[in-house]
Amino acid sequence: MGRKDIHVVYASDDKFSEILGVSLTSLYENNKDMEQIHVYVLDGKISETNKKKLNSVSGAYGRIDIQWILAKDISEELNMNVAADRGSLSQYARLFVSSVLPSDLERVLYLDCDIIINQPLDEIWDLDMHGKTIAALKDAFSKWYRYNIDLRPTDIMFNSGVMLIDLKRWKEQKVEERLLKFIASKNGKIQQGDQGALNAVLSHDTFCFEPRFNSVTIYYDFSYKEMMVYRKPPEFYTEAQIKEATESPVIIHFTTSFLSRRPWIEGCQHRYVGEWMKYKNMSPWKDEALWEYKRTIGVKGIGAKLVGKLPRKLMISVTGIAQAYGRPMVNRIKEK
Repeated sequence: MGRKDIHVVYASDDKFSEILGVSLTSLYENNKDMEQIHVYVLDGKISETNKKKLNSVSGAYGRIDIQWILAKDISEELNMNVAADRGSLSQYARLFVSSVLPSDLERVLYLDCDIIINQPLDEIWDLDMHGKTIAALKDAFSKWYRYNIDLRPTDIMFNSGVMLIDLKRWKEQKVEERLLKFIASKNGKIQQGDQGALNAVLSHDTFCFEPRFNSVTIYYDFSYKEMMVYRKPPEFYTEAQIKEATESPVIIHFTTSFLSRRPWIEGCQHRYVGEWMKYKNMSPWKDEALWEYKRTIGVKGIGAKLVGKLPRKLMISVTGIAQAYGRPMVNRIKEK
């Protein structure tokens, strides 16, 4: 396709600045043929020390400086307490991409910090979105999750960690306004937080790209058949597509999983932990120790310990019931 410019946006707080730094290193390292890489960071109070480190990554590759954009506080914007549900409230900053990024920007690739780029991004950047507002990964959730965000049983649910966004259409469709209205209607308590809001508003306006563009941890922790039993999605990718996603991923997304640890935490055994460590060792955080693994305590911790003693097939069945039915039921109770 030749040399070109791409525009990438992240959202991070100070705690995750190291993880962002590793992702940024992989981005630059695997896209050296790009004419220019414009990186925007929705800044959730990242320290000046860590900003300097992150800017040094751009400088080491001869790229332009990161464009820092103050992250909007969702609770302040809505004048209500908004629950994070997962991660931190800094993730909500991406809901405002159309109003904080340059007004003439027509397309942007949003990336979570917990990813590494494994191949050049030309293909996803040039993706035909078939007239949709975003392109994202079809996620494997049961129909009961859909009920909690006012979707029909077979509507698309997607993982929002990698989103190719048509900013022009986002503005035309008043997505930001609709997102805020949905969050307010739920009194700030939404299943999966910002991702749940995005799914509720954009389910019918999403093109689902191939899973190799967002190869999530569940693909490595379970066989295809186990994943279907565990997550019970109404409709999903083929086994061949998931196999390709694990063998030749363009983007590797180290999502949370009860069966494994993430690569910056001691004891991670993910297939691509070595790749994450490679980029860490190329980053300004190369001498930083891995995060200490902290065992879950309380009822959740006891349950995980008991489940871990079950034969694998039984464990998949038991946890699948909790995942497909129990968790969305708890979410529904929390929302009331």
